[in-house]
Amino acid sequence: MNDVEPVEPPAPTDLAALAAGIERSNELLQRVLAEVATTPSTHAIFVDAGYVYAAAGRLVAGTEDRRSFELDTEGLIEAFIDRARTIFPDSRLLRVYWYDGARRRIHTAEQQRIAELPDVKVRLGNLNANNQQKGVDSLIRTDLESLARHRAIGDAVLVGGDEDLVSAVEAAQGYGARVHLWGIEAAAGRNQAEPLLWEVDSQRTFDLDFCKPYVIRRAMVTEPSGEFAAGHLPSREDVRFVGAQVAAQWLGSRGRGALADLLPGHPYLPGSVDQELLIEAEGLLQLSLRAHADLRRALRDGFWDHLQAQY
Repeated sequence: MNDVEPVEPPAPTDLAALAAGIERSNELLQRVLAEVATTPSTHAIFVDAGYVYAAAGRLVAGTEDRRSFELDTEGLIEAFIDRARTIFPDSRLLRVYWYDGARRRIHTAEQQRIAELPDVKVRLGNLNANNQQKGVDSLIRTDLESLARHRAIGDAVLVGGDEDLVSAVEAAQGYGARVHLWGIEAAAGRNQAEPLLWEVDSQRTFDLDFCKPYVIRRAMVTEPSGEFAAGHLPSREDVRFVGAQVAAQWLGSRGRGALADLLPGHPYLPGSVDQELLIEAEGLLQLSLRAHADLRRALRDGFWDHLQAQY
């Protein structure tokens, strides 16, 4: 019979060291779990501008040609932010990424205005000779994957429809992020690739009623009349004063309870309130502000100035 050497039990000092190591590991794990529990979740919105222009233009104006209509990008971005705030009430917005094309990646005047908006980052791909975007999908994938990999976001809202975005979705999901696909109602058929619809965690479609306030046919923009006729636009201070007037009417009809609900969202206005403000102001001014982003900003500033002074 073979001789088997007896196995000596671990010394008491070894058991004590092992127990201490386990206790330290448990303490570290509890600290990590506590930190995760108190860290607010974060979301970001990734917008393929080419898709938005084409889909919204086709739905509302009947054309994808950007020269034929004006897109209220500031209002639309605020509407996206407002909707995300509703869907993710316990999450904070990291930022909105706006992906568009430009020749030699040089910002247009409109893209510069968008880049100046709070919480918005413009990322540019190239435009080829046929005005087609190149490199936008790779930018979306890079940003989406990087933010998910570094746990900077837990939820990603993707506004687009290109099948090339499937790899971006898969990459982000591989790092634990949930990806939510938002689209614009198609005038006919579909404007989002089926493989993309299959991969995302949730889907949402914006209809004609949602998009209509943000798309203005250039041929239908009303001309100034009344006090501001003959090409004389109001000053920013004039429009700011009108914004305060509308705020006074709004507060008088809704009361201070509505004001308390609105203030935490500053400087953003819910889409419904923003559209009501715009319509009321245009009635008072007898002038369309749809093609004047700077005056619309002055209008919102005046609205907020009055409300904050009343709180």
